Amino acid sequence: MKRRLSRQVRVGNVAIGSDAPISVQSMLNTKTVDIEGSIHQIEALRSVGCDLIRLAVPDEESCAAFGEIVKRTGLPLIADVHYSYKLAYLALDNGAKKIRMNPGNMRDFSEIRPLAKRMSDMGVPVRIGVNGGSLDPKFKGMDEAAALCESALECANAFESCSMRDIVIAIKASDVMLNIEANRRLAAACDYPLHIGVTEAGTLRTGLIKSAVGIGTLLSEGIGDTIRVSLSADVCEEVLAGRKLLQTLGLSASGADVVACPTCARTEIDVAGLAQRLELMTANVRVPLKISVLGCPLNGIGEGEHSDLGIAGGKEKSVILVDGKIFKTVDNKNLMTEFERQLNLKITQIEDKYYKKYGNL
Repeated sequence: MKRRLSRQVRVGNVAIGSDAPISVQSMLNTKTVDIEGSIHQIEALRSVGCDLIRLAVPDEESCAAFGEIVKRTGLPLIADVHYSYKLAYLALDNGAKKIRMNPGNMRDFSEIRPLAKRMSDMGVPVRIGVNGGSLDPKFKGMDEAAALCESALECANAFESCSMRDIVIAIKASDVMLNIEANRRLAAACDYPLHIGVTEAGTLRTGLIKSAVGIGTLLSEGIGDTIRVSLSADVCEEVLAGRKLLQTLGLSASGADVVACPTCARTEIDVAGLAQRLELMTANVRVPLKISVLGCPLNGIGEGEHSDLGIAGGKEKSVILVDGKIFKTVDNKNLMTEFERQLNLKITQIEDKYYKKYGNL
C-alpha cells in the first residue's frame, strides 16, 4: 500500500510522519501524582515496545509530578492538557516533549500565539486532538465528519499563523464508521501527520475489534503516522494490539509473530497459555521472528516447518522445532526452560545479522 505523504515532526528521538515508521502510543491510567505507580506503568509499557507515552496533567500538582517522572525515566513524555493554557506552559517547564490540546475545551485561540512561540523555540510539537464527545458547540448541527475536520483544521491554522509547523492532528470518535470517514477527509485536506485511533473503544474484546476495523481500515489506505489502540484494559494490551495490527498489515517488517492452533480433542498441552506467555516474552523483539505453538505432536511438526522456533506438544513430552526442523524432544516439565534457551539464542542470532546489515535495529 502507498502511504500518504505528510510533513514530519519529532517527539524527542521519535519521528512521526513522512517516511518514519508508524509509532505505537499508549496513555497511563495511573494518577500522574502517583509518581511511583506511573513510573512502574511506564516501565511496563517500555517492556512491550511502546514508542510514545502520554500522561494527563489536570492540575499544577500533576505538572510538578510530570517533571519528576521525566527526570527519573529519561523518556520523551507527552502531556495531555485540557481547559488550561497555563497547564501547557507548566508542562513545558517540566520537560514535556509534546503537548496534546483539545480545541473543544481550549477555545480561546488568542492565547495560542505565545504558546506557539514558546513551543517552537523549544522544538516541542503540538497534537491537536479533537474528540467527538467534546466538540466545540459552534460546530454542532454540521455533518459530524465535516465538523470534526473543521475543528481540527481551525486550530491547526491558528498555530500555523504563528509560524509553527510541528503539528500532529488526531480526530477520534467512538463510532467506527464516523471515525474512518472523518480521518479520510482530514487526510485529503492537509499534510499534517495523523494520530489515529478509536476513542472509547471499550473492553478488551470489543475494543480490539473496533480498533482493528477503525484503525486497520485507515492504515490499509495509507492513512496514519502514529496509532493508539484505546482499551478499557491493561495499558500493555494497547501496545501489543497496536504492534500486532501493524505487523498484520505488513507495516512493520520486524517483531515476533506467535501463531497458535485453535486446539481440538488431540491437544494435550495448554496452547493458549503458552502462546500468551510467549507473546509477552517477545513483545519487545524488533527483529522478524516467527514462533509456532501447536497442540498436536503429529501434524504440529509439519505445520511448524516455516517457523524459526516451534513447539509441537504431546501429553508428557513435546517436540521443540528450530528453523522448521526437529531439534529436541523434552519432558513437558522442562519445556519452557529449554524453549526460552533456544529463543534467546535465536533472537541473538537474528539480531547479529541485522546489526551487520543495517548497523542498528
